[in-house]
Amino acid sequence: MWRLRWRRHRYRRQGRGDALASCWEAPLPKPRQPWHQQGYLVCDAEMSSLELEQGELLSLGWVAIDAGRIALSSATHCLIAAQDTVGQSAGIHQIRDCDLRQAGSEADAIEQLCLAARGRVLVFHHAPLDLAYLDRASQRCFAAPLLLPYIDTLALERQTLARQEGGPRPGQLTLAGSRQRYGLPDYPAHNALTDALATAELLLAIASHRGGVDRNGNCQPATLADLLRVR
Repeated sequence: MWRLRWRRHRYRRQGRGDALASCWEAPLPKPRQPWHQQGYLVCDAEMSSLELEQGELLSLGWVAIDAGRIALSSATHCLIAAQDTVGQSAGIHQIRDCDLRQAGSEADAIEQLCLAARGRVLVFHHAPLDLAYLDRASQRCFAAPLLLPYIDTLALERQTLARQEGGPRPGQLTLAGSRQRYGLPDYPAHNALTDALATAELLLAIASHRGGVDRNGNCQPATLADLLRVR
């Protein structure tokens, strides 16, 4: 966590009293604690392109996990007004230009996300893409990247499958493919909130399979460190 603290310190000098600064004031998580003692915010983003330089955020969805349970009352879905047409990406996420005419701003969405994330660990399936867009939005709004601890369920599954002969096969690391290995039901893909809920269920399944056994043969839950990634 020291790298995260150091990077935050560099940006704190700007002294902006905003939602991100408030988020940073919360204590950082304790990696050695059992995973279910930590709160999480499971997030997903839909964008107009997989290329950051060409795309825009179109929607964000998130849901909290507390005490190892998904808090459905926290489920949130934000549509974000685009500066350009969504183009052919509408065929993937089904968000049309007309759906965004009354949408909120990127700044409003990222502020809501920061308020919801205070004291929590972020969770994504394929974090690099979502975080690239979220960090850019945070830079625009707060003049700093998010710099929050996070879990990447895709990276955890890649790590698990790498131990198998031949490694991951095509399609195995998708959200749907990862869920199938744990017997989780199929969900429609490419809606930010649905994908966030699907990722939350996947995280619970992964965590339950990552526990260990102590010297006395007693089952021990996975720790946060077993799941965590820090930039």
